[in-house]
Amino acid sequence: MSGIVQNNILRTSGTIAVSAAGLNWSDTIITGSTATVEAGNGYWINTTSNTCTITLPSAAEKGDQIVLIDYARTWGTNSIFIDSNGLNYQGEADTFTVEYTTSGQSINIVYSDATKGWIPLEDDVTALEPVAPQTQKGIFAFGLSSGGITNTKNLVSSSGTVATDATGVGTARYYLTGATYGGDKAIFAYGGNNSGTFYSISNLVNNSGVVASDTTGVGQTRQGLGSAGYGTDKAIFAYGYNNSVGGSLSMSNLVTNQGVVGSDVTGVGTAKAGTTATGYGTDLAIFGYGDNGVSYLNQTNKVSNSGVVATDTTGVGTARNNLSAARYGSTGQAIFAYGEETKSMSNLVSSSGVVASDTSGVGTGRKRSAATSYGGDLAIFAYGNASGTLQNVSNKVSNQGVVASDTTGVGTAREGPGAAGYSYSA
Repeated sequence: MSGIVQNNILRTSGTIAVSAAGLNWSDTIITGSTATVEAGNGYWINTTSNTCTITLPSAAEKGDQIVLIDYARTWGTNSIFIDSNGLNYQGEADTFTVEYTTSGQSINIVYSDATKGWIPLEDDVTALEPVAPQTQKGIFAFGLSSGGITNTKNLVSSSGTVATDATGVGTARYYLTGATYGGDKAIFAYGGNNSGTFYSISNLVNNSGVVASDTTGVGQTRQGLGSAGYGTDKAIFAYGYNNSVGGSLSMSNLVTNQGVVGSDVTGVGTAKAGTTATGYGTDLAIFGYGDNGVSYLNQTNKVSNSGVVATDTTGVGTARNNLSAARYGSTGQAIFAYGEETKSMSNLVSSSGVVASDTSGVGTGRKRSAATSYGGDLAIFAYGNASGTLQNVSNKVSNQGVVASDTTGVGTAREGPGAAGYSYSA
């Protein structure tokens, strides 16, 4: 015992109630869809995967107290419901719906009497939500050069300087994709070669930019897909092309914050290839453009912070494929740029996922470039194919979404590399 006497309430039964400072806190994080709680306790409620109905005690005495806390700041996505179990809640019978829908909320309820029942002493929202650090560096890797497919990589510094070629980073391939995961690491996956072989291999990149050897068995072999980070520390691969299984695909694969690629999930909008993706907002992602094997598309598909891909949204600028995208800005904006038939246009994406109309004149028009964020709130596009000529140009993007003119001489000219951000350290 500490020897400190708390200000406790004497209940009608003669038992002293537990004070707020002396609550017993549950050792278990509640993640299920239902939970039964007891007076004198505090509970952590994690609704990342589902809503949760909290059943209060069927009997209570004046001064009984229960505290509920939004453990993962997800009540705004998956709310909690209070079942007062026959007792009143703020003077209303338990037939009334009591729902809390604000992320970061905590509820401190105290039982009064049979008339008013349970009354919130506090139902505050924690104002300060921690902001995840932003990636400072980037990496371009793999691609098709004039000498054939390559495993060349080029690191990007926090100031946007693209380094000279470094080799030896797994199976050479192109038309693959890369994404940030785990906050400060990256992953490349899928792709093909110029002999018609498709891959399902992946390569992890640590927060120092070192690319690991191949990992196999990560879903359907394919190329021409997109990928992005979501949920602050996870990633998603989706769509792509494999002519041996019908051409364009609509599957996706989620990546954990440990870099483990999940099995195929089907039915995520129109099957398409040549698409791209980027994160936006705080913890969301968006896929955009591509082709369905017949025509170019201008549709997008948003991804929730739990990795669920939404149905198609149409009408977001010029339809095209083989473009690239990256996030920029301090509030989670993003940009799509370039594309098939030497397009040099770009489309900005707001922090709420609204895609703007075309902006033209953003450097050399080209297809199969790649893009990554860097420097916390900046982005860079590089490489690609302009009317049959392989490119090593790059174009920086300011934190206002302005694309700069071409910078040349950034390693081996090639098309179809992947790119991703990594490292919290500048």
